Amino acid sequence: MTSKVNNPESSDQRSSILEEKEKEKNKNNANLITEQKKKALELAISQIEKQFGMGSIMKLGGKPIIENIPSISTGSLSLDIALGIGGIPQGRVIEIFGPESSGKTTLTLQIIAEAQKKGGIAAFIDAEHALDLSYAKKIGVNVDDLLVSQPGTGEEALEIADSLVRSGSVDVLVIDSVAALVPKAEIEGDMGDAHMGLQARLMSQALRKLTSAISKSNTAVIFINQIRMKIGIMFGSPETTTGGNALKFYASVRIDIRRTGSIKKGDEVVGSRTKARIVKNKVAPPFKEAEFDIIYNSGISTEGDIVDIGSESGIIDKAGTWFSYGKERLGQGREAAKEFLRNNPDIKNEIMEKIMKHFNLKR
Repeated sequence: MTSKVNNPESSDQRSSILEEKEKEKNKNNANLITEQKKKALELAISQIEKQFGMGSIMKLGGKPIIENIPSISTGSLSLDIALGIGGIPQGRVIEIFGPESSGKTTLTLQIIAEAQKKGGIAAFIDAEHALDLSYAKKIGVNVDDLLVSQPGTGEEALEIADSLVRSGSVDVLVIDSVAALVPKAEIEGDMGDAHMGLQARLMSQALRKLTSAISKSNTAVIFINQIRMKIGIMFGSPETTTGGNALKFYASVRIDIRRTGSIKKGDEVVGSRTKARIVKNKVAPPFKEAEFDIIYNSGISTEGDIVDIGSESGIIDKAGTWFSYGKERLGQGREAAKEFLRNNPDIKNEIMEKIMKHFNLKR
C-alpha cells in the first residue's frame, strides 16, 4: 500500500507562479489604464487648445516658466541682485510702495530708461498728473518715445492700461499711482459723499481682467502705491497700502522703498541713501534688501552700487578707507572711489561684468 506524500517545495512553487501571474495581470491592467488615461488627457488638451488657443494649457516640464524668466533692470545693481533674476520680471504685476519722497517714481523712471536702452516701448499712466518730463529726461528716459496718458478717472486709466497690455507691443507700463485711481462715481459725486470700498472693487475687477493678458503679452506692469496708517492698531505695523488687498495678491513682486539718509557734498544735500526691501517675490527668494544712492537730477548711482557690492564680494579691495581694484587705486573714501569710476568707464564696466558673473546675472 502506497501513501501520498505532499511535497512542500512543489506547493510553494505553484503559489509563487500564481503570484507572478497575478502581478503580471495587474501590471498589464495598470498599463492599459495608463494608456487610456493618456489618450483621454491628449483628447482633453486638444479640445482645450482648439477652444482657447495654443498655449492655454501646458506641462511645466514642456516649457520653463520660472527658469530664464525675462527681466528688465531696475538701474540699481544691488536691487537687481536682490530680485534674484537681474531686474523686475516681465509678464508680471509689480507693486512699488513707500512713503512720500522715498524714490518710487525715480525707480520706475529708471526702469523705463533701462527698457528703452534695450529698444523696448514704455508707457506711463500719470493718474496723479504730476510727471516731471524734464526730470525724467535727466534720469535717461527718452521722453520723445515715451507714451504718456493723464486719465480723468480710475476706470479710464485701467481701460487704457488694458488696451496697451492687450496690444502686446508695450514692454513696461507704469501706473502712478493706485491712490490717484479715483472711481468715476466719486468724481461725479458731491464732496462728503460716502463711497466705501469703491476703489478696492475697481482694483479687484481690473486685476482679474488684466492678469492673463499681462502674462501673454510679456508686459511688466508696475503699480506705484502710497502708504496709509490704519487707525486703532495696537500691535503690529499700522502701515497699509491703498486700493484694497487685490494688488497684494496679484503682484508677483512687491518692493518697499524707503529713504534712510541724506548724501551731502559739503553742506549741500545732493541725494538720498535709499533702502529697498523685497517683501514679496514669486520668481526668486523674497525678503532680500538692497541699499543704493539716488542722486538728485541724475537718478540711481551705478558707481555707488559697484563700490558697495564690489567690496562686499571681494572684487574691490578695501583697506581702511582706501579702495583698490587689482593694482589700480580707486581712491580714499567711498565718494572718491565713485568719482574715479565715473571718470574711468572701462574699469567701471570691467568691475560690473565681474560682479554680474559672480552673481550669475545677465544684463
